[in-house]
Amino acid sequence: MAGVGKCFLLTGPPGVGKTNLIMRIYESLKYSNPNLKLQGFYTQEIRQGGERVGFEVFTLDGRRGQLACTVIPSPEAHQWPRVGKYKVDVASFESVALPELKIREDTDLFIIDEVGKMELYSSYFFPAILKILQSNIPLLATVPIPNFGKDIPAVARLKNHPGATIFTLDQYNRDAMHEQIYSQLVDIESSKKPVPAIFSNSLEACFLPF
Repeated sequence: MAGVGKCFLLTGPPGVGKTNLIMRIYESLKYSNPNLKLQGFYTQEIRQGGERVGFEVFTLDGRRGQLACTVIPSPEAHQWPRVGKYKVDVASFESVALPELKIREDTDLFIIDEVGKMELYSSYFFPAILKILQSNIPLLATVPIPNFGKDIPAVARLKNHPGATIFTLDQYNRDAMHEQIYSQLVDIESSKKPVPAIFSNSLEACFLPF
């Protein structure tokens, strides 16, 4: 299992900015060390005429695919699982996201946005996350808040992981969460690979790069 502090979970209500924050952390890490080996994906809304009509999944290296949509793009889509008004394109999600979850020797950090109902319709997704936790490579992931006080079972399992640290985001603590999560991730890697400190233009504090 991953050691204490190796699994960082960012949660908060829908629309609070979890994806934006996780991408800010990603950019800060890459600024500190362009050679940092990061793997993972993030999701974004698809909007048409100001209305949300679906979600896309993007890898950190720029590949993209459909995650879910409100329209039925093909006859096969009638068989896709549904989350609210959205049909989940499991095959498209898996083709983009799953290769990013394969463990490589030089990986420094996995970033996953998010571990939610749509993504968990893939039967391969959560087992891949469990393998990451067993690899001792740090994981930074976003998870939804409990629905009516009850977590999705997979999310509850992540939260109960012995190495999990949970951060709850709101509209007032975004900058504090950014610095706190960033610095803890830096501390993990700098303890393995000590290097001189540098100043980041994006932060007020001085951190050790990876």
